[in-house]
Amino acid sequence: MTGKLVSNTTNFFEKEWMDNMEKPNIIFMISHDTGRYLGTYGHNVETPELDALAEKGVKFSHYYCPAPQCSPSRGSILTGLYPHNNGLMGLAHKEFSINGDITTLPKELMKAGYETSLIGFSHETIGDEDLGVVSSTYKLGYERYEAVEGNCAPQVADRTESVLEDMAKHDRDKPFFMNIGFEETHRPFDEYELHADDPDDIDVLPYLPDTENVRKDLSLFQGSVKVLDKAVGRIVRKLEETGLDENTIIIFTTDHGIAFPRAKGVLKDAGLETALIVYSRDYNITGGRNITDLLCNVDMMPTLLELAGAKIPSDLDGKSFASILRNEKEKVRDDFFCELTWHDQYHPMRGVRTEKYKYVLNWEDGPKIYMPIDIHSSLSGVHVQKDYYVPNEKEELYDLEKDPLEYNNVVNDPDYQGVAVELRAKVNNWMEETDDPILHGPVEGVPSKKWAKEENAGRTYQGRE
Repeated sequence: MTGKLVSNTTNFFEKEWMDNMEKPNIIFMISHDTGRYLGTYGHNVETPELDALAEKGVKFSHYYCPAPQCSPSRGSILTGLYPHNNGLMGLAHKEFSINGDITTLPKELMKAGYETSLIGFSHETIGDEDLGVVSSTYKLGYERYEAVEGNCAPQVADRTESVLEDMAKHDRDKPFFMNIGFEETHRPFDEYELHADDPDDIDVLPYLPDTENVRKDLSLFQGSVKVLDKAVGRIVRKLEETGLDENTIIIFTTDHGIAFPRAKGVLKDAGLETALIVYSRDYNITGGRNITDLLCNVDMMPTLLELAGAKIPSDLDGKSFASILRNEKEKVRDDFFCELTWHDQYHPMRGVRTEKYKYVLNWEDGPKIYMPIDIHSSLSGVHVQKDYYVPNEKEELYDLEKDPLEYNNVVNDPDYQGVAVELRAKVNNWMEETDDPILHGPVEGVPSKKWAKEENAGRTYQGRE
């Protein structure tokens, strides 16, 4: 899917505050498994750097991903397409890739005259790659790739500071796009013991049991969040020290929800929620605004291309929300689709999330709540295996206003039949119109070998009787 290219710059550069301005530089920072677990989003964790960025910039509080796991979500950011439309339906190192004929955000920015760089973690592949390859780096459209061993936030910040200092020494005739990826806050959390908070001070999430082990798990996770926060602050300060913050849009986001039970790996809001903070002094993306519009990360590619004055492929699933950043209050979307195909097991689900409802279609028999192997085996996961590993329901429908934690499935409630019929048809039509691969049989993939040990021990979902 290469797509026709159409200009989307009409009216954008006619804005008074954009007149005669250069194309903006773009710093794009993305973390791993963080959801919205930041102080600025109301959690009891110290994130002063990201809080400060939100206070002077723009924070999005209803920004989601279409897939609650790493590669498919990240692939949607890079392509503006839902996972089964771009091909990256599972983990990149498990031989899932973006289809080779699909363009990417860095490729389109290069066409628009940008220098494109990748520093640190990336979990997207494109075209043919061997089993075990985590990222296609240059093939994705990056002219420069700075590998960082381990991709831990302090080391990624070290390398980014060095790159920025070098860039500041030279005259620049091109704008730049820099994608900076952190390993944090991915499991395991043991190495963050020195940064962990007191388990007694933890606010246990409402969808987790309040136990000693869950508190310990969350305390370690918060240590990881704090390390991430400090790295982001270092990069922002280095931009300011070098003067490279001038004419630059700074973005922080994450790929999907946190790596805890009932979040990562499921189509609950806790699995799909993502942070998004954007700031630019020169482009008037300021004011500490909190945007409550419903958005999806497939919208990131067209948004950045519009901000860059670049052409936007006409066949994207995403919709630009540059107008929202410009404070024009233009509504972009009423809903978005969500999906899960492969993580470390085959677990096909399709759904749609509107402003008020969530509809989910469970395509095959499986556990009521799927947990990736690292969550299944975690301090938190062992507490909920018995409750989660019961048969799923074919369909799920939730009234998000009355039931934000999505516990009460109302798909068979007479009062909700109109909504069920509408959203069921929307998802079925979407699957048919996009020729969803699961319509043609199970999608092949490579399961984690760790599941065999758990199955032999009787700790996995055993199927319907």
